[in-house]
Amino acid sequence: MRIANLSGRLALVVDGRAVDVEQASCGRFSADPQAVYERWEEFRSWAAGAELPTGAALDPADLGSPAPAPRQTLAIGLNYRDHAAESGFAVPEGLPPVFTKFVTSITGPVTEVKLPAGGDTDWEVELVAVIGRRAEGVREADAWSHVAGLTVGQDISERVLQLVGPAPQFSLGKSHPGFAPMGPWLVTPDEFDDPDDLALRCAVNGEEVQKGRTSDLVFSVPALIARLSAVLPLLPGDVVFTGTPAGVGIGRDPRRFLNPGDVLVSSVEGIGELRQTFVA
Repeated sequence: MRIANLSGRLALVVDGRAVDVEQASCGRFSADPQAVYERWEEFRSWAAGAELPTGAALDPADLGSPAPAPRQTLAIGLNYRDHAAESGFAVPEGLPPVFTKFVTSITGPVTEVKLPAGGDTDWEVELVAVIGRRAEGVREADAWSHVAGLTVGQDISERVLQLVGPAPQFSLGKSHPGFAPMGPWLVTPDEFDDPDDLALRCAVNGEEVQKGRTSDLVFSVPALIARLSAVLPLLPGDVVFTGTPAGVGIGRDPRRFLNPGDVLVSSVEGIGELRQTFVA
């Protein structure tokens, strides 16, 4: 199953077309895309048996984030060995670095992003998991049952602010407006042959800069949910950015950052792609 946020309304994506959920359910489910996660199991049961009308044409430019207003966004650092190496850090053990991206940074999949003045703005393609059932003290073996679905994310990062001392400002440096695009839709785990092994890629102006597989995650999606939920409850609709592979701009020699006019395309196998255009 695929769900989307079409112009602020919850939609089911069927054969590439959008079915308005509030209308199709005769008001049983709200049009609010974020609200569906509080009733995720009930919604999935309804969607599996509903006689759905023919959907409307879908323009990616009209899509918002499938989780536009999570109560908690947890982002994971150094979760691929090659990225840890290019960043000059040891591979984390036990618990990876965790930060947040504030909710005002969240956007949909096709956007124009303003580059912060005087900054060095970088790219980080990521698989994103959205929680569908409260997770507290969850065992790794049970973790997938708490995931509503997966989507594509970009952890866009302004490195000057992120690394300013005496202590790094990870969350602020990664939370400028438009710095957390997600989409194009949410795909439920059962849609994948193996949700633990998906290809992800990122390109700048058509040049591939990142390529990896989620099977190379140091902490897999289930491992992250188990470790995070041992510390704090993960709530329905919460978002987990799972980390990025090697190839980011700050890890290159010479370093490379985004400029006005650059187009960033990020994709995850079986889900789709994001497209960000950067302006001064």
